[in-house]
Amino acid sequence: MPLVCADRVLDISRPVVMGVLNVTADSFSDGGRYRSFEAALAHGRAMVAAGAGIIDVGGESTRPGARPVSLQEELDRVLPVIEALRGELAAVISIDTMKPEVMSAAVAAGAGMVNDVLALQAPGAIAAVAASQAAVCLMHMQGTPQTMQSAPQYADVVGEVGAFLQARADACLAAGIGADRIVLDPGFGFGKTLQHNLALLAGLQQLAAGRFPLLAGLSRKSMLGRLLGRPVEQRLAGSLALATIAALHGARIIRCHDVAETCDAVAVAWATRTGVD
Repeated sequence: MPLVCADRVLDISRPVVMGVLNVTADSFSDGGRYRSFEAALAHGRAMVAAGAGIIDVGGESTRPGARPVSLQEELDRVLPVIEALRGELAAVISIDTMKPEVMSAAVAAGAGMVNDVLALQAPGAIAAVAASQAAVCLMHMQGTPQTMQSAPQYADVVGEVGAFLQARADACLAAGIGADRIVLDPGFGFGKTLQHNLALLAGLQQLAAGRFPLLAGLSRKSMLGRLLGRPVEQRLAGSLALATIAALHGARIIRCHDVAETCDAVAVAWATRTGVD
């Protein structure tokens, strides 16, 4: 099951770990830690050495209530890091952005994947990806990062999320984006209550049974704070439990902050699911 990521092809016949690299000041978990070029580059190298197959570079936080950043500020944050990582690492570099201009510039700088929480709904976003050969991850979000946690409601969260993602995938196919370039993300924590997140996790196998591979991003999420009563820096065990469940239920890309530990958890989940190591 190959995923075409511009000039690189990623084997997702077994789950792949995506490492988070936030070059921001205000991301919910590690904002500010890797904001400098040197720190970001070192962390990217370390995550690949720990087993990450994808490095997801983000220059604008999408946590609830996050402050939008200007186009130029986001470009200044991400482009040097993408260029440097692409130049020396075998991993696929992903750009985590909502802006079509950043998508195009990041792909030109070497990104092989676009990870968009708006699922390419911004004007010009589909065209930007269609003009490239990059893969795209389409995420479900109810509302915007500024409003998404203001009383989200669903009649059937699994069905509604699945229908939305299928519609966005169909729009991409119609625009000329190949099926082998599309990944879907149910958007845990983006316009969902704890109960919605748990229902999505329980129904992940249903979503994974479709045509397109699934990405699950559950690392250090606020649902763990609610479930366990632990602050962000104490959510490793809970994050690994969620990564294991997601891999067992069919997710092919696991997005995380703690790469080495998550790679171990996913390897055990894969062996349990398939009976092979």
